[in-house]
Amino acid sequence: MTRTGGQILVDQLRLHGIELAFGVPGESYLAVLDALHDADLRLVVTRHEAGASNMAEAYGKLTGRPGVCLVTRGPGASHASVGVHTAFQDSTPMLMLVGQVARGTAGREGFQELDYRQVFAPVAKWATQIDTADRIPEIVARAVAVATSGRPGPVVIALPEDMLIERADVPDAVPHRPVTASPGAAELGRLRDLLERARRPVIMVGEGGWTAQAGTDVIAFAEANGVPVVASFRCQDYVDNHSPVYAGHAGLAMDPALARRIKGSDLLIAVGGRLGEIPTNGYTLLRPPVPRQALVHVHPDPDELGAVYQPELGIVSGLPAFAAAARGMRPAKNPARDGLAAEARAEYLRNLSEHRDLPGALQLADVMSVLRERLPPEAIVTCGAGNFTVWAHRYYEFERYPTQLAPRSGAMGYGVPAAVAAKAVHPDRPVVCLTGDGDFLMTGQELATAVQERLGVVFLVVNNGMYGTIRMHQERRYPGRVFATDLVNPDFVAYARAFGAHGSLVERSDDFADALEAALEARGPALIELRDDPEAITPRQTLAEIRAAAG
Repeated sequence: MTRTGGQILVDQLRLHGIELAFGVPGESYLAVLDALHDADLRLVVTRHEAGASNMAEAYGKLTGRPGVCLVTRGPGASHASVGVHTAFQDSTPMLMLVGQVARGTAGREGFQELDYRQVFAPVAKWATQIDTADRIPEIVARAVAVATSGRPGPVVIALPEDMLIERADVPDAVPHRPVTASPGAAELGRLRDLLERARRPVIMVGEGGWTAQAGTDVIAFAEANGVPVVASFRCQDYVDNHSPVYAGHAGLAMDPALARRIKGSDLLIAVGGRLGEIPTNGYTLLRPPVPRQALVHVHPDPDELGAVYQPELGIVSGLPAFAAAARGMRPAKNPARDGLAAEARAEYLRNLSEHRDLPGALQLADVMSVLRERLPPEAIVTCGAGNFTVWAHRYYEFERYPTQLAPRSGAMGYGVPAAVAAKAVHPDRPVVCLTGDGDFLMTGQELATAVQERLGVVFLVVNNGMYGTIRMHQERRYPGRVFATDLVNPDFVAYARAFGAHGSLVERSDDFADALEAALEARGPALIELRDDPEAITPRQTLAEIRAAAG
């Protein structure tokens, strides 16, 4: 039985467990759109390719399966590249399927032509092109395997438009079954020896293929051995933040006490993660290439072990497999560290509860407190990038995985599309997006997607009338010389209502709880503008204080 290339492609996506995709339609892949017309695969049509790629990346984080983004050639692929970069830096499985010029046009700089192998080689695990329809099953199967194996990441596949209408009689591929490594007995024995001698150990959890069970197992291992657990940058939902061994978030604006604890540890057990610039505070808490701490680095990709740091013990293993094995180890107690986890926990609780009164009637710490009390454990919270995220990462608590979607790449504009994707994947769970005014307007048009798809996301727009992070750095380096960071914003409430969403304005902390309740009960998407004083730039300092210290 012959099928068009478009039909074969869609059949392979369903075969590999993809039931939801995101994209902007384009004439270069009309045959795929036609195949989707009759397929059991939902396509969420977005208003911009950046929105589509960010949604696909969020889908990958939520499900562990490759998020699929469909875009057209040239400008479409270029717009979508931000999501590919985030998937690469965040170790998220993703497939970006790009319509391409016809094969007979290739190499002539045809209309919107790009060489996707060259364009995406630095930010994708693999970039390729399918030149004949009969190879679609083979290449898609390989792409799924590459995206999900080792350190997960994005794969880009170019699809010439004439190949997609070509007919072929070819069998489907075999559904992909991930294969992961497990730690050996010798490695676990060495880990136990190191842990038994350690007086100030720390466990840090990070990306590389996580599951809810992995989080449960790591916490059980840590509790049995009395070791504090730290979440790497934007990985707080990897473990239960209510555990007595949870010690905080190694992210931007890290608690100084936590930074000292990591720096002063004598054993760091990194379960996943790349130990990059943010969780190491600019590579100062762990100094490459050989850190002062004994480093145990667990990662599914052997190429990550020794890439920056030379570990005392490197373990190539899937993170769930390692976590299960570590939980099954006989505890390695050391009386010298009695009370260590409790001490670290007390520091975390102090940082969680303390906040100073900043200028303005609205305090973002109060907003986060209401969210912490009102949202159930299964609620999903998304963020983009900006100073407003510091409040989210310091004052919100997560109990289960996956409930946080935030770009470890630091990309602005991520939170809005991520929230739309989250609600599409989990329509019965509350989804709240915390976004800034500059951050929101980079992808705010996806509010139209939320309305069209009837996805009841709550968007909290922190409006301080500026690009706050850049203004903060500007005042530190060039005090008083403000340039290019002020924003003239629309009426965000009117903006939301123009799309058909619920909209409200909150200017005082006392009014937020009622506004949140109304937004959660709204039929469809809801937006709450949070009018924030520009001086309240960080939880610890005002703009005036930053300027004075710099001057």
